[in-house]
Amino acid sequence: MKDIKVLGIDLAKNVFQLHGNDARGKKVLTKRLTREKLIEFLSQMKPCAVGIEACIGAHYWARVFGKMDHTVKIMAPKFVKPYVMSNKNDANDARAIAEAVTRPDMRFVPAKSIEQQDMLLVHRAKELNMKHIPFLPEDAKLRALN
Repeated sequence: MKDIKVLGIDLAKNVFQLHGNDARGKKVLTKRLTREKLIEFLSQMKPCAVGIEACIGAHYWARVFGKMDHTVKIMAPKFVKPYVMSNKNDANDARAIAEAVTRPDMRFVPAKSIEQQDMLLVHRAKELNMKHIPFLPEDAKLRALN
């Protein structure tokens, strides 16, 4: 397998686009893989820096890739967008992610554990519930607060 140092992955539901660069930043890999093949492919790779955009499944994939000894960097899409060279498609997005992850001033999102994500869900549900309480009838407000 080629000596990949940085791998940008455009996450999707079923088909994932990969873009790999060597230590000099030269493209050595462009590939589309299904979910099953992605796990198999990355488990056979030497550990490298893996860049992904923050999305609903990013923390799950960060945990999966981290177990394979890869260094996973999650970035907000708004910070990756300036690195997209031409039309927006999966291949160009993966290339932009691979480019953005190498930038020294890039801001990364820390990967969250399942417990951290569960706690965030509880807090967001409580917050949403509190926003709707003022619109409830008085007796329902008392039940919601107890």
